[in-house]
Amino acid sequence: MDLAFTPEEQVFREEVRTWVKAHLPVAISRKVLNAQRLTRDDMQSWGQILGAKGWLGYGWPVEFGGPGWNAVQKHLFEEECALVGAPRVIPFGPVMVAPVIMAFGNAEQQQRFLPGIASGKVWWSQGYSEPGSGSDLASLKTRAERVGDKYIVNGQKTWTTLGQFGEWIFCLVRTSNEGKPQTGISFLLIDMKSPGVSVRPIKLLDGECEVNEVWFDNVEVPVENLIGQENKGWDYAKYLLAHERTNIADVNRAKRELERLKRIAKAEGVYDDMRFRDDIAKLEVDVIALEMMVLRVLSAEKSGKQSLDIAGLLKIRGSEIQQRYSELMMLAAGPFSLPFIFEAMEAGWQGDHVGAAHCAPLASTYFNMRKTTIYGGSNEVQRNIVAKTVLG
Repeated sequence: MDLAFTPEEQVFREEVRTWVKAHLPVAISRKVLNAQRLTRDDMQSWGQILGAKGWLGYGWPVEFGGPGWNAVQKHLFEEECALVGAPRVIPFGPVMVAPVIMAFGNAEQQQRFLPGIASGKVWWSQGYSEPGSGSDLASLKTRAERVGDKYIVNGQKTWTTLGQFGEWIFCLVRTSNEGKPQTGISFLLIDMKSPGVSVRPIKLLDGECEVNEVWFDNVEVPVENLIGQENKGWDYAKYLLAHERTNIADVNRAKRELERLKRIAKAEGVYDDMRFRDDIAKLEVDVIALEMMVLRVLSAEKSGKQSLDIAGLLKIRGSEIQQRYSELMMLAAGPFSLPFIFEAMEAGWQGDHVGAAHCAPLASTYFNMRKTTIYGGSNEVQRNIVAKTVLG
């Protein structure tokens, strides 16, 4: 199999690179390249820039308003955005719920929800995990009881990433207790402005409120917000999770952060330490191996061959690599990786003029990355799935 890009694909790459560099705000790019805090406006403004171009739904087919790119073109777009310092596309709308709506929603739902997602004007959140129902997602207890033409929803979701910004949330809810736990779950779209919805931010060690609790207290949801069939939500959830796990791998961000690791090591004077260089080299080999795995999948898709479903394997390797490069960055910076006082950074501390922007905020990034091997399906569970898939 040929893993080299064709001349046509190289031309496409250059077109994407030129456009992204011309339209990505410099201030946002600087924040991304130095791992500094992005505001809601930073993230949504870039999404709307992409939306105006028709590229926010870059994985969408033409019939739903997307560019109709093939798998290789999507990969090249992601790579060019990552390398130049564009924020990651917030995945909950365009990457996660949109494919579910396309595949299982009806025409009215597609016309109602997809334009707002494609434009970047509507912020979506994900309502899957609950206290006690994370890796064992089928044990979820949030209840939706049908009363006439509405569902009455009661329960709690947790670890809802950026839920404080959410306008709509897609939720797994229990609509039946009969049979296996998986058979009584439905997939609902809920307006977060509905009476009875409350969001409680969870403050992390670094002062961020990246994740939230979302509570539902007798929330009325129209029946037309049910995706597909009642009690079939588990099938739709598995379809969505395949997109999430592949997204978590994020080999393009790993390539960008590998180069940042080298810059930090050189700036802090540890790049000449052969033992530290060995660790960087081992990481680089694994990043290249992950990229080759991704390219093999893309090559199979492009040729029309059925590729092995390796979303779980990509998630395992990608999340472990994220933890390793964040740890090496923190070790390279030493004590300079520790402080993260937002007000001081806004005032210029650790800014470019004092030569320490590359250190902000490495310790908090390291701690934050500890979660990557858990969310989206813990790596222990993913290894079991991969073993059953490959070994039988």
